[in-house]
Amino acid sequence: FEVNGCGVMATDTVPTDVDEAPKVGTRTLTIRGTHFEVDERYEVQKYLGSGSYGVVVSARTPDGTPVAIKKIANVFKNDTTAKRTTREVLLMMHLRHENVISISDLTAAAPPNSAGTTDLYVVTELMDTDLHKVIRSPQPLTDQHVQYFVYQLLRGLKYIHSANVLHRDLKPSNLLVNENCDLKITDFGLARGLAPSAGAAGAPGSEPDFLTEYVVTRWYRAPEVVLSSGAYAKAIDVWSCGCILAELLVRKPLFPGNDHVGQLNCILDLLGTPTAEECSHLPDKARRYILALPPKPPRPLAEVFPGATAPALDLLASLLRFDPRRRCTVEEALAHPYLATFHNPALEPSAPALFNFELERQEPAELLWAALCEFRPHLAAASGAAAANAAADEDDASA
Repeated sequence: FEVNGCGVMATDTVPTDVDEAPKVGTRTLTIRGTHFEVDERYEVQKYLGSGSYGVVVSARTPDGTPVAIKKIANVFKNDTTAKRTTREVLLMMHLRHENVISISDLTAAAPPNSAGTTDLYVVTELMDTDLHKVIRSPQPLTDQHVQYFVYQLLRGLKYIHSANVLHRDLKPSNLLVNENCDLKITDFGLARGLAPSAGAAGAPGSEPDFLTEYVVTRWYRAPEVVLSSGAYAKAIDVWSCGCILAELLVRKPLFPGNDHVGQLNCILDLLGTPTAEECSHLPDKARRYILALPPKPPRPLAEVFPGATAPALDLLASLLRFDPRRRCTVEEALAHPYLATFHNPALEPSAPALFNFELERQEPAELLWAALCEFRPHLAAASGAAAANAAADEDDASA
């Protein structure tokens, strides 16, 4: 099928082997070697894909609503998987916006237990494909397609940033789309809170505790991330948006660096070598390295993107400024003339509340249990009743 001429690749339906004795209230099946145990109201239909953090299938609810179910096997197999899964679940529950993927249900075959094996099933809206596949398809993309995709990306990102959240891994494959070209941001496993002292671009010395971690797929990393600056904040997501806009225009990655140095060279080949002022936010070692490079002029964007309109190139230049302090904000990008057809401040809401990253100090098993109980209140009631019965038994034994 196609997405309004965007070109979408469908996934073939695959047969599933049903186990002999499913538990009451659950549907048990095996899909491509992966055991699934889901709520009986979900009718699993297709295998959609798999990655390092789970296997995804499509399904339907009794009223015919299509959903995606991701199985995350053995959530507590290591600390990284437990924390990433918990963070993503809590963020999807908190961020409720048209351009952000939302969680509709959460199930587990057994209560979360860090000492045992817990398989988690995350149910979300079903989207037809992702922007990476759309870009790689042979179907032409009109300028209006590009505008609409970029507008929705920025609209969703405004909401995310307003909740004090940095996505940190924006790329085409993390942008899901459907047959109407609606777009939703997904994959919050690397998201973090904005440091209290950092603004849109960050500030020297505002060094959150996550800078040593993996941040952003290399091709979409802002120069301050490539250079390991401690000053980055919302601007790193804005840079990624610029890379995505460019990729929509030319149908290939703009900065396909093979390694750390190659990534920086790709950026400087387009933007030219920055001035001393544009490097003033960088650590001393990185600044000295940049300023010692042979001067290189910027390439005219009109030469690199010969088919792009002047407004598109102007927005691109604003998103891809080397200095994060001079990069446009999400709000400024939304108000850019290139997106005037879609821009409406009244329909671009901010989050009603900040996300509380202090929750991550709690045990993942406790947080996931609380999340499960929000979707399935009977679990909390049953747990409370069991605890009360256990206490009564203890009292009887001691009497």
